[in-house]
Amino acid sequence: MRSLGSDLRLAWLLTRGSDRREWWRVGLTAFGAALATGIGLAVVALRSLDGFYAVSFGSGLFDSPSDRQNVSLALGLLLIPVLGFLGQCARIGAVHRDRRLAALRLAGAGPWQVRRIAALESGLACLAGAVVATAAVVPLLPYAVAWAGVVLVAVSVPVLGAVVSAVALRRVVADPLGRVRRVRPVRGPGRLFGTATRLLAVTAVAIALTPVFGSPVDFGLAPVTVFVLAVLISLIAIWLSGASSRQLGEGFAAGTSHPALLIAAERMREDPWSTARTHAALLLVTVVGSGFAGVRQILLADLEEMRRKGHLGTRMSYYTTGIDLTAAAILVAFALVLTALAVGTAESLATRRRGLAAQAAAGVPQAVLARALLLETALPLFPAIAVAGLGGTAISFWYGAAVSSHADVPVPYGALLVPVGVYACCVLAAATSLPLLRRSVRPGELRYA
Repeated sequence: MRSLGSDLRLAWLLTRGSDRREWWRVGLTAFGAALATGIGLAVVALRSLDGFYAVSFGSGLFDSPSDRQNVSLALGLLLIPVLGFLGQCARIGAVHRDRRLAALRLAGAGPWQVRRIAALESGLACLAGAVVATAAVVPLLPYAVAWAGVVLVAVSVPVLGAVVSAVALRRVVADPLGRVRRVRPVRGPGRLFGTATRLLAVTAVAIALTPVFGSPVDFGLAPVTVFVLAVLISLIAIWLSGASSRQLGEGFAAGTSHPALLIAAERMREDPWSTARTHAALLLVTVVGSGFAGVRQILLADLEEMRRKGHLGTRMSYYTTGIDLTAAAILVAFALVLTALAVGTAESLATRRRGLAAQAAAGVPQAVLARALLLETALPLFPAIAVAGLGGTAISFWYGAAVSSHADVPVPYGALLVPVGVYACCVLAAATSLPLLRRSVRPGELRYA
């Protein structure tokens, strides 16, 4: 406990001593924590309502306990991209704090203690965001809300932020002379990834052998089936991102004469799985977004047909509000993973600033380095996004064929546009880090990193 208290005091002093260039990292971390706190408080507020409760908004979607439970589950899933975003912020923060981490190593701190102090810095930023969000949201909560749940959310978010930061920094090692390096795995994605993929594949085969693919569908099993298939396709896309990064890097490095493509190829060949780690949440959101776009098109057509025939059990706004809220949740998750992608690209620039400065000093134009940075994101992401989009479209078509009352299920063409838009947004998100390139290639950076 004494050691933890000392580390916490050091983390507080280091946070207070942050310069202006680091406060944007603290602000992003606090923003992610505030968003996680707001989501948690919304779930607490919905779960605290007992029985039927007439809510003045939402077209009746929040009135019954079953509907509120479904909305709470959807909100809880939003914590996945939020925690991923906090992990990205922790990584880029560790690189910017390399000199202070090196000073701690020179003072006698061990590598794990340095990582723990850096994680506690993120925890303090999360605490600030959680306090602000709690103070802003609590006055708006209904009287029946469980205050114990509010306290639990406000305390859990900083703890989760520190844990996520510690996990994100587990491969970052600060040398006493100020060099920060990453210990990268050399055998691909690891055994856990392969085990999870095989388990999900077996689950998918087991599902395929059940009557789910036949004509009446068990609505209790269908959402679970969709979720399992979405995760399976996401894992396949993540594996494809790393594998294609290695293959494309080796191929272009051996055969191209274009400077930007050659630099990007060597980078992809050096660490092919870094892109897969960065794009993991993005590919999952792409599968979910593509699947939802197709399901939305099919459901709206089916609901309109039922309304014309007078078979609709309640108001049309009840269904459309639920569909619109789901779309809003997916858009929020997409915005978060895009921000995490931009942060990850900036972190990559900061990590490699000495190499970039050496290339610039050797005469490589900054425009060539900028194109190489964009190619590092665009090349391995293209096949992964394509597989994720096609997989989501296939899920939407299967689900629509299973639950639709139409004889002819409409082809979900809108789902095919989702991966195109996601790919374009990813390239634009990576381009937002280009202003940092000018600072990273300054000759003075040759003395650091």
